[in-house]
Amino acid sequence: MGVLNVSEESPYDPSVYDDPGEAAAYVDEELIGEGADIVDVGLESANKDLDVLSAEQELDRLDTAVETLESTSGDAVWSIETRYHEVADEALSRGFDMVNDICGFADPEMPRVCREHDVAVSKMASPPDLERPGAIEDVDDIYEALSMNGLTDKTILDPAFGGWSEAKTHEDDRETFHRLREFRGYGRPLLVSINRKSFLKTVAGRSTEEALPVSLAATSMAVERGAHVIRTHDVAETRDAALIGAEFARDRYAGGADDAVAVAELDVTTVREAGRHLDRIGAPRAADGDRDPAEAAVVRTYELDGLGDAAVGALRAATVGGDASAATFALGDPNRAGVPTTPTTTDGGTGDRANGGSAGGALPDRRRGLLIGTPDAIESVRESVSGVSDALDAALDGIAANVS
Repeated sequence: MGVLNVSEESPYDPSVYDDPGEAAAYVDEELIGEGADIVDVGLESANKDLDVLSAEQELDRLDTAVETLESTSGDAVWSIETRYHEVADEALSRGFDMVNDICGFADPEMPRVCREHDVAVSKMASPPDLERPGAIEDVDDIYEALSMNGLTDKTILDPAFGGWSEAKTHEDDRETFHRLREFRGYGRPLLVSINRKSFLKTVAGRSTEEALPVSLAATSMAVERGAHVIRTHDVAETRDAALIGAEFARDRYAGGADDAVAVAELDVTTVREAGRHLDRIGAPRAADGDRDPAEAAVVRTYELDGLGDAAVGALRAATVGGDASAATFALGDPNRAGVPTTPTTTDGGTGDRANGGSAGGALPDRRRGLLIGTPDAIESVRESVSGVSDALDAALDGIAANVS
């Protein structure tokens, strides 16, 4: 999704035009010509420090957007960015194909308009306030905000990256990005707008002008985590980054003919993501006493290094016919104990035991192995081996605190 702004107050100058002819040339050459499938036209800046335009003021600017659409020669889906159903209705009646609602149906008439025109609508997580787009301060509230005033059959969800309010921090955006797969729980396509965002710039210490590389890195990761639409000012480069993310994303099985049982493997890596999918289908949340069935939906693998004989015996007993038989413990070959390991940061460590990495080889006369199982099963292991040794208790308590 490439961006065109017809508002002089918009902050990113390369995308701002008030002349339809110049705007059309930009769209044909820099957006569609560079690989944009969607052209998103903004009638006003969403900068929280600027006054919000009324629907009437946005309508006054719509002519420029429509003239631009009519003057382009390239083929693309045209999206109108607006928070008002009146503006969306007029734009869709005059040639636009899609709506980008940055207030997420705070205008309760917006879903009706989109249904009547039978168009896709991107819905950004926002409060029920037309003057506060994206201003959800608590990451835990984003998911519920996306359901405000319902969803149409063609709703695309946007979790709202960026500094939409003073209270929202870069750490909030980073947590939202970490949890991106969770928003797949609605079973809807995802849109992300992360181009040159501050929460990425500060990681590398880059200015807006220098921030394209960090945006591209995040784009590949977002696509791998399930994003379907990437909104950007840098179309050519972002297209390439998105293609790389798509190429190397893990294939998930989907199958089943019309008259057979359909199968769709879900992209689930955490207990919370599994819980969202359970919510989506209306599944009961307690399948095993008080345990959430999501606890049995994700497998975790832990390398335990420095195990004594008693700990090895207890782990084996718990996972072979014991109370925690749903987990597996595999003891390593002691002849390989001295082989160093150098995990990357994505493996969860630096290779420095003192700094939280793996040991770089087991300690003399102590052994290592892999503990594999669902969070539910690993909790059963912890309960079964409790008291065998203080060191093992501490290790498994640490897992329990972080497994979900």
